[in-house]
Amino acid sequence: MNAVLDLVAVALVATATVLIGVYGLRVSRTTGDFFVASRTVRPVWNASAISGEYLSAGTFLGLSGLILLEGARGFWFPIGYAAGYLLVLLFVAAPLRRSGAYTIPDFVEARLESRAARRVTSALVLVIGWMYIVPQLHGAGITLVVVAGLPPWVGAVAVAVLVGAVVAAGGMRAITFVQAFQYWLKLTALLVPVVLIAFAAAGGPRDIDPALLFPAEAGPAGIDAYGSASLLLALLLGTMGLPHVLVRFYTSPTGVAARRTTVIVIAMVSVFYAVSTGMGLLARQLAPDLAAPGVADTVALVLPSRVFPGLPGELLTALIVAGAFAAFLATSSGLVVSLAGVVSQDVFSGSVRSFRLSALLCTAVPLVVALLTVPAGLVASVGAVFVLAASSLSPIVLLGIWWRGLTARGAIAGMVTGAASCALALIVHVAVDGVGVAAPLLAQPAAWTIPLATAVTVAVSLLDRRGAPLRVDRYLGRLHTPDHP
Repeated sequence: MNAVLDLVAVALVATATVLIGVYGLRVSRTTGDFFVASRTVRPVWNASAISGEYLSAGTFLGLSGLILLEGARGFWFPIGYAAGYLLVLLFVAAPLRRSGAYTIPDFVEARLESRAARRVTSALVLVIGWMYIVPQLHGAGITLVVVAGLPPWVGAVAVAVLVGAVVAAGGMRAITFVQAFQYWLKLTALLVPVVLIAFAAAGGPRDIDPALLFPAEAGPAGIDAYGSASLLLALLLGTMGLPHVLVRFYTSPTGVAARRTTVIVIAMVSVFYAVSTGMGLLARQLAPDLAAPGVADTVALVLPSRVFPGLPGELLTALIVAGAFAAFLATSSGLVVSLAGVVSQDVFSGSVRSFRLSALLCTAVPLVVALLTVPAGLVASVGAVFVLAASSLSPIVLLGIWWRGLTARGAIAGMVTGAASCALALIVHVAVDGVGVAAPLLAQPAAWTIPLATAVTVAVSLLDRRGAPLRVDRYLGRLHTPDHP
């Protein structure tokens, strides 16, 4: 590796991010610009931005490392990540856009006519968002440690400062331009090395061994049915509970545009997942010695120099470093802009000035957490966020759109139950180190936490004597009325 080239790549990505953000700042004037880009983002542009923020450190670095470690078992993650958007397309995208809300708490309050439900939703959005940002900052630290030998805090601070500054300066409109650019940079940064490494491997002395890439024990006979089903359920439903994903649909001009955006997103993220898993499969053949926890996440950074010694490998590594930093910046900025909208409206006045202050606060909190904690596996960290989102917010979003009987008390009870049960399961799992008969239920709790939260929501709503809001039919009619051509 060449530390100078790698740091130049990071500097170029940072410079491009700032310049594009400045361009976005020129057209960001109103509150609507900062919160939802004035609802004028067209499908292709919006899909590029959504894909840019959705493909995080856990995908860019962690997914190839997971495939290196787990082989075919790791495929559940890209399948679940991409398929989650199918559920968003079918059940969520268009109705949320028609709601006219700025944030998920906005939607919950308007649907349930309850400030208490809004506060609980806001708290969950902040927790989920901050938990998602921390792995991005850890990933930035890992990257600079591997390629330049810098202390881990340098990468975390660099990403946090850039994200906080760009989001505070230009809001959603500026971030849309930045994230769209970063998606195509990330795809190029991983696709070019994967194609070149694949050609080199095919023409080299090593033959591809199918038994190594797809071992029999990772096939159908070796699948943990409960664990796989629970994981897939968390990934499918978790997508529609992520605040930075849902807020993007508020930027579409119409519900139809939101649906079209989702279809394009599915295609874009699927292409990227194919490339990222390809890097992991190549690593199983060419770098099996890196298949160790804590090391596997670095495989995308290390493999090019192994296959192409000298300057070609160094240039490819620098390209991957640039893509990795684009991943950290894109996801973190999407999360911060969605969280800043919540804090600005719930804590401050909801003005442009309060949005900017909120953006800085929402960047500072996860930065402190990242500096005080030790990185875990990137995919595992992101996976925990999906489980929490699927167990707490996703049932409320779905029921709020499709069931008129949902009440504020039911929603609050469901969100608290889902979040508490999920957190308790994960904490106990870590505390007992996966030992005992209940270990699978604790390691992958989504299969029981999601039904539990849903059942509590429905039961409390049915028992609530106050019933649903009086204007619920009018509001649901608005959500489900087709857009005018």
